[in-house]
Amino acid sequence: MAQLEQIAAPGSEWWRSAVIYQIYPRSFADASGDGIGDLPGITSRLDSLKELGVDAIWLSPFMTSPQRDAGYDVADYRDVDPLFGTLDDFDTMLNEAHRRGIRVIVDLVPNHSSAQHAWFQAALKAAPGSPERARYIFRDGKGENGELPPNNWESVFGGGMWERVTEADGTPGQWYLHIFDPTQPDFDWTNEEVREEFRSILRFWLDRGVDGFRVDVAHGMIKADGLPDYTPPADADSMGGGEANVPYWGQDGVHDIYRDWHRVLAEYDGDRALCGEAWMPTLKQTALWVRPDEMHQTFNFPYLMTEWDAEALRDVIRESLEEFGAVGAPSTWVLSNHDVVRHASRLALTEENPQGDGIGPLTPNKPDTAIGLARGRAATTVMLALPGSAYLYQGEELGLPEAMEIPDAFRQDPTWFRTNGERYGRDGCRVPIPWEADAPAFGFNESGASWLPQPADWTAYARDVEEKDETSTLALYKRLLAVRKEHGFGSGSLAWEDAGADAVAFRRGAVHVVANLGTEPLDLPAGARVLVASQPFDGDALPVDTAVWYTTD
Repeated sequence: MAQLEQIAAPGSEWWRSAVIYQIYPRSFADASGDGIGDLPGITSRLDSLKELGVDAIWLSPFMTSPQRDAGYDVADYRDVDPLFGTLDDFDTMLNEAHRRGIRVIVDLVPNHSSAQHAWFQAALKAAPGSPERARYIFRDGKGENGELPPNNWESVFGGGMWERVTEADGTPGQWYLHIFDPTQPDFDWTNEEVREEFRSILRFWLDRGVDGFRVDVAHGMIKADGLPDYTPPADADSMGGGEANVPYWGQDGVHDIYRDWHRVLAEYDGDRALCGEAWMPTLKQTALWVRPDEMHQTFNFPYLMTEWDAEALRDVIRESLEEFGAVGAPSTWVLSNHDVVRHASRLALTEENPQGDGIGPLTPNKPDTAIGLARGRAATTVMLALPGSAYLYQGEELGLPEAMEIPDAFRQDPTWFRTNGERYGRDGCRVPIPWEADAPAFGFNESGASWLPQPADWTAYARDVEEKDETSTLALYKRLLAVRKEHGFGSGSLAWEDAGADAVAFRRGAVHVVANLGTEPLDLPAGARVLVASQPFDGDALPVDTAVWYTTD
């Protein structure tokens, strides 16, 4: 396998300052024409990512799966699902990415498997107390005949977190734990056999040449001893990011797993990296995941969830740099991903929108598209000036809004079904992205098929349209990434500046960064030379919902 082997001096590894582009494979590019994106489709579009200027790509799950949760239910961790291609297709994609200087991070889902995984099928056939069941979290039920679940935990997708099995003799039997869908049984990570299996899985993909792993539900693999009852607050988000002392999130024992994995990655050249999806209540707790012997990065969800408010943004940036710096790690910055409302819509929301709820046809006070796009572009302009590593989600470089008008009949997120339509879930940020305005499925494929319907008004967002417009969001992203690289913004530190209570302002070397989050234009210094602005403007006044990088030389 082609591998980018350069090894950096400690403190300058690639992942500390990289811009990493998330690919949601089923919605990126479809070479087969079946309506679902695939690995050959990704390979065919790598040049566009090279032109954009990203350093690495992260691929959401493509491993063998019955696709009950869009691939986050893995049946075979060492193969590619036929929906997406073959292992040969993966190797080709990896080699072609490396040939372009783009690193590749793959999604790993260790909290749970698919119910179709060979281990879980063996557990269903085995007796209570057997080694096969010990790989998962099976427990006897409560009540006179075990008819009640072992505790009161509620699934992230709605409903109970326990499912009762029918034993081999046809009688009602034990219950198994599933934080998510019943088809996603949780592994028991106190079992050494589980730990050794995942060491082997890591090495399988590292041997193929991958540059790292994004670890799904990295805070959920260890459960509190005794599995005590727990009722979350009424306003809690689904992944526990605002809660403390949740018995199935953020348990101390999880850190031992990542110390172990860190040692596995250290066996390989090329500064391989671990990035965790850990929704923790505070940045101080989040930073614990990236101590020197654990993960290399973890997503900065407190930053992602910060509202469009100058004081709040200044506070979260300041605290992020302080807490991650205290453990010698870079902060990561992210505004959108496959689980949240796209930030070109989210930043214009006026109603509370807990993570995982989504927005749809009946959402009250839908976000204003123009305001959302302006704020989204400005937020990205601030983010890409910050020291550390930044994550982009496919389509945000086009300014894509959340797809809100998906008909109920086309929805596929388990959240929608498990809550009987009370929560729209994540389909709106997962719609296949547009490449060509006049092509079938906007160039997603040649057949016109699409696993989720694409909004008819996405013509203006198509990549080929935006490539011809120097004021487009795509042009903005290209310019931001080029200037970011030119000035080394991924490394170093920032110096805060005062531009008023409604502004976020700081300096990166000779470059000043200012975002106007107020209600009136903001005067810039005389002689300011604009390097890049989130939207065009005339004169020396920075418009509302606009950010700029400028020098005064």
